Amino acid sequence: MSSYVVSPEADEAIFEIWRYLYQKASLDVANRVEEEIYSAFEALDRNPGLGHKRSDLTSHPVLFFTVYSYMIVYRVKTHLEIVRVLHGRRDVKEILTQ
Repeated sequence: MSSYVVSPEADEAIFEIWRYLYQKASLDVANRVEEEIYSAFEALDRNPGLGHKRSDLTSHPVLFFTVYSYMIVYRVKTHLEIVRVLHGRRDVKEILTQ
């Protein structure tokens, strides 16, 4: 059983990623990327030290893990918290300061 929590912002981003890929590529591509993102959440939950800090992007105590072009931003408190899922071409630094 998973013990991670997905923030509303991350949940919305996953849906937007799926919708974009469905429209621009195909249902198979959208489903495969969504599945890979959720598989990454499971891997991070089992091994919360995966990923790396990005002091160039934020001073918050979060780690980054990449799946395809998407950055999973997460932190570990009493459980794994998925903070954001962002495309690497977005202004990640700006988004994380909001």
